[in-house]
Amino acid sequence: MKGMVITMVEKLKRQLRFLSEADKMKNISRQTFLADNSRAETDAEHSWHFALMAMTLFEYRGLDGVDINRVIRMALVHDLVEIYAGDTFAYDIKGNESKAAREKDSADKLFGLLPDEQAAEYRELWEEFDLMETPDAIYASAVDRFQPFLNNYLTDGHPWAKHGVSAGQIYERMAPVKTALPQLWEFVEYVIRDGLAKGYINQD
Repeated sequence: MKGMVITMVEKLKRQLRFLSEADKMKNISRQTFLADNSRAETDAEHSWHFALMAMTLFEYRGLDGVDINRVIRMALVHDLVEIYAGDTFAYDIKGNESKAAREKDSADKLFGLLPDEQAAEYRELWEEFDLMETPDAIYASAVDRFQPFLNNYLTDGHPWAKHGVSAGQIYERMAPVKTALPQLWEFVEYVIRDGLAKGYINQD
């Protein structure tokens, strides 16, 4: 019994340590602004909005076999590695060259704080999301990309204009939406056309 209690205490210590580290997500700024254009959103805010969008837009999914509960779990863990790796802007070519290695090292460090069973579960969700091969991961990735896309539109293309992003880059980035949320694709095309007309998206 004593050994069991010690084991439980050690397990809880590891879980609380992990949760304490996860709190750092609240301080990681992204390029995307809040919809009211007041400031940059944080990773934690993005992850919450991603999870809420995944639930709210679920009826528009174009894939069979998507488990919304697993998608929400992916939303909660998908950017945790940025606690150590930092946020890499989707259109930052140079930054994306080292992204995979930085995030793998971060995953080793962060998920390693958890008890072994949870560490494996969270890492598997993160890796599945990153590979974008299963219906859950494809749907999750599409929503993950649609979230900043919508906020960028609501803030007059703030990061697109700032970084000189082109229509072709956005179309390539948003491609999973065409498969996972096909009914939203017309809106994606409208936003890009509107951004081109207003000058905050560059021509290719």
